Formats: sequence, structure tokens, C-alpha cells
Amino acid sequence: MKTIPTDLAARLLRRETTLALCWVVTRTDGVQCGFTDHDRPVSVSGVTCLPENGLEASARTSGPGFAAAAGDVAGALSGPALSEDELEAGLWDGAEVSVHLVDWSAGGSVSMALRRARIGEVSRKGAAFQAELRGLAHVLEARYGRVYSRSCDADLGDARCGVDLEDPDYTTVAVVVSATAAGDVQLVGAGTYEEGWFTGGLLKVLDGERQGFASEIANHTLTSTGALISLWQAPPTALAAGIEVLISAGCDKRFATCRAKFANGLNFQGFPHLPGTDFVLSYPTRNTGTNDGGPRVS
Repeated sequence: MKTIPTDLAARLLRRETTLALCWVVTRTDGVQCGFTDHDRPVSVSGVTCLPENGLEASARTSGPGFAAAAGDVAGALSGPALSEDELEAGLWDGAEVSVHLVDWSAGGSVSMALRRARIGEVSRKGAAFQAELRGLAHVLEARYGRVYSRSCDADLGDARCGVDLEDPDYTTVAVVVSATAAGDVQLVGAGTYEEGWFTGGLLKVLDGERQGFASEIANHTLTSTGALISLWQAPPTALAAGIEVLISAGCDKRFATCRAKFANGLNFQGFPHLPGTDFVLSYPTRNTGTNDGGPRVS
């Protein structure tokens, strides 16, 4: 149950309306930005909320109990606080949002926090964008703990996996020869690796305008001039020729790959010999030669 501050309650009882909604967004990199549906800047909790993006919020929906509340906010890609490149680079994904009801006539000193949320899916159409606001209860829907599966649930190179990605067998620096806006990058310096070695891996830009941009590798093929890398997420603009990128090997989470490609079978974090549904539901039959009491895996 929310308690309305006395000053704000008094203003709500007045006949004229001087209220505005403000959104204070804290990105995952720590940068704070403010937005408002008012036509002038409004300060909330030390953050200046700007009106340039013309934000408009939808109605908030919520369910019973711990059901996650939902809603969205839409606006235009304009002003210094929100750029197309930052949105495309994923800097706003998972950002924390606090929504405030503010009396703009009091300079933002009279306000009330309505709710907190996190930014979920962000979609764009031309110069307009729409961001999904997920209530904090949505974290209760996340899956935690181990899952019994044939495939590995560790990330390649993490503490549970144990593979050293700094080993030149698994990571190398290459130079961009050409790139397309769709995310296809032609490289030199990575042609000594067999085709598919970097499929499922990661590409990270080391210099140039897009320094720091990273994307998972969808496909790695060999051409007559070197390696062709296709990215799952294309950068906001095509990578310039001559810049350096760091590419690391990919893993398809299978036990055979872990053992043959990385010689890391002892650290495999899956259950490759887990019986499947067909085995669990099967029953003994005569004269099949499969029920001889021997091991399933030799």
C-alpha cells in the first residue's frame, strides 16, 4: 500500500492539474537518464527529466498474487539522452526504471514514486521506439539451479567450464577486410582455423568507432581470402575495413565437442548418458538382444 505525501495529496485535491509522469532510467553501465511527458524539463531525485523524446506510457496491467506487472513506454529517438546507436548496442537492455508522479509547478520537489520496473524487449520502427516495462516480480519467473540435460549448462571459459579462452587455439585477433550492414564480416588472420571453429563463439571489436561492440557468431565459413563471420546481431553500422576484432571459439554444448575440441570432458557440466523419454517409457521384450544386462554406455 502506497502512502501519498501530504504536499502531493493537497495538490491532488485542487481543481487544476499540475502533474506529470517522469521516468528515471539507470542503465546497466551506471548511466542515469530522465524522461518526462511534460513539455518542460523536470528534476526528480537529482536527475533532470527531459521532454525531447515525447514519451507516452500505456496502461499498466497486473495479475493476482506474484504475477508480474506489465506495460510499455513509447517515444521518439531524439535528444542527447537516447540515441539510436546506444539502443542498437543493447545499453538499455535490462535497465532499471523508476516511475514518479511529479508536480511540475513545484519544480519537482513534490513527487511520489509509483513503481519500479526493468526494460525488457525494445522494438524500433524508423525514428520511433517502444520499450516493454516488466515489473520486478518477473525475476520470480527465472529458472535457477541446475537442470538435468544432456547438453552442458556452463558458459565456455567460465569457472565451471575451465577452458582457457586466452589460449591461441581458441581465441585470435583478426583484421576486418570488409563488412555488410547485415552483419557479415570478412576477416584476414583467422584463415588457419577449420571451418565452423568459431560458430557459436563471440566477436568483439577492439578499436575504431564501434570499439567494445560484441556479438555472438552465427556462422563461420572459409573463403579464398580468409574467414567469413556472420553475426547474430549486426552492429548499428557496418564495421570499417582495417579495424581489429577478437574472435573466440564456439561450443555447441555437446559432450563429444567438449572432449574432442577442447579436451575438457572431465569438466563437462551436462549429463550425456541421461536416458531419454523413449528409454524411460520402454519395457522389456523378448528376443531383441537389448536386454542382456550389459551397460548402456561402454
